Amino acid sequence: MVLATTMQAGEVLTPLELRRQIRSGNHKTTTAGQALGHLQGNLVILPADWALDFAIFCQRNPKPCPLLAISDIGDPVLPSLGEDLNLCSDLPKYRIWENGVLRAEVHDISDIWQGDFVAFVIGCSFSFEEALINSGLGVRHIEEGSEGSMYITNIATKKAGAFEGSLVVSMRPYTEANAIRAVEITGRFPMAHGAPVHFGDPSKIGVADLSEPDFGVAVTFHEDEMPVFWACGVTPQVVVKNAKPPICITHAPGHMVVTDLPSQGSV
Repeated sequence: MVLATTMQAGEVLTPLELRRQIRSGNHKTTTAGQALGHLQGNLVILPADWALDFAIFCQRNPKPCPLLAISDIGDPVLPSLGEDLNLCSDLPKYRIWENGVLRAEVHDISDIWQGDFVAFVIGCSFSFEEALINSGLGVRHIEEGSEGSMYITNIATKKAGAFEGSLVVSMRPYTEANAIRAVEITGRFPMAHGAPVHFGDPSKIGVADLSEPDFGVAVTFHEDEMPVFWACGVTPQVVVKNAKPPICITHAPGHMVVTDLPSQGSV
């Protein structure tokens, strides 16, 4: 059964209805705080001759890249993730990369879809946020209506073919006691990146300034809070810049694949 989700404006939609709102152009913003109780996913689309190496990269780096699904060659439809789910039209915003350079951000990729494309959907930390909220731990970027803060670290990923680069992390601020609770809660969601990779001093993982995220926007810190960092599915976008495939399509950070799968089913 597909659960209903409450939109920020108070309208109750199922994930299917939300995807259709996106497809029609009526929802073009972040999916953070949407479809609570359902898995969301990061997206990477590559030509078939690049796909095997990327699949190996995901296998070697399951923390930032927990694979939810891989499409058939040339097929943008993934029924295993959701009813009438089309990867060409059902994300609020996409990024188009050419030879490792970000060329454009668009709201639909139907006109540039290629017959040799293979799509990868990777778990997203948005999927465990309902569990945090239900445990009394607020999620600051949802409270502030943004996609959150993401940072490039000094932690290296494991190379596969041309794919290599630094781990990207998402960040949520918590007090020390709540950070420990967040570790326990999110550890139950391995397909949504699981437990944090670090909390406390950001310089230990190469993050110099929390007010200047590499992706997304900075969030507010309250007294006695510390940064808590989770592995992030934006990591492939750093890797794609290094690998320089002739074309690659990804989600724009915070603008995810919304699936019908229950997030509790990710354990």
